[in-house]
Amino acid sequence: MQWTDIAVNLLSGQLAGEIDQTLENAKAAGVHRVVALASDLAEATALQAIQADYPALKLTAGVHPHHASEWASDRVERLVRLIQHPAVIAIGECGLDYFRDFSSREAQRAAFEAQLELAVEHRRPLVLHCREAYDDFIPMVARYRDRLPGAVLHCFTGTADELQAALDLDLHIGITGWICDERRGTELRKLVTRIPDHRLLLETDSPYLLPRDLRPKPKSRRNEPAHLPHIARTVAQLRSQSEQALSELTEANVKQLFQL
Repeated sequence: MQWTDIAVNLLSGQLAGEIDQTLENAKAAGVHRVVALASDLAEATALQAIQADYPALKLTAGVHPHHASEWASDRVERLVRLIQHPAVIAIGECGLDYFRDFSSREAQRAAFEAQLELAVEHRRPLVLHCREAYDDFIPMVARYRDRLPGAVLHCFTGTADELQAALDLDLHIGITGWICDERRGTELRKLVTRIPDHRLLLETDSPYLLPRDLRPKPKSRRNEPAHLPHIARTVAQLRSQSEQALSELTEANVKQLFQL
């Protein structure tokens, strides 16, 4: 079986010094494709600088809502240049985050709308972020959805209504190790059965969200792409699917969404 981890924060402080080992571990676990997320344009640039050393690595380029206050008109031209890199398969991670509000909500909406427009103009899929902001997020995406080639709502941990709103927009849904948490993941464990086969994707959001039921737990307490098959096993069991079937359908979804 082969797996794709669609969301890894490869240049986070916990992983940046161990990229070689992280990717080797992933490959040994059957995770043959890793998508490294960019949270801002500086990180997108840094990812492209290292990508030559890791030719199988796929990238995004975009501005996370936490960094939306840094958005300015010159960012559009810079982002357009960055998405021309052959390893970049999506714009993102972008969206809205009203949980932390590290950037003002007005700045978040402005940066998000600019990236939605770029995705339409350049026919690029999106990796989307939404936390406690669905009342604004869903209408914004809806205005562009019929012109977008596709998008994944990454690290979904929302409610049944929020899932349905995302599915009504024909978004892909990214499931993380949150589903392995018997405390916080109770609702997600029920909702994962409602995601159509052709809209399901898997991710670790590494180094965050280490699966709570992983045994033995790594001493570092750090999540990494090598743990994706553990998440997949849980998802397969909950959906009453074989792991092989889950591997095949999620790999097909990755290829379709990211135009691979």
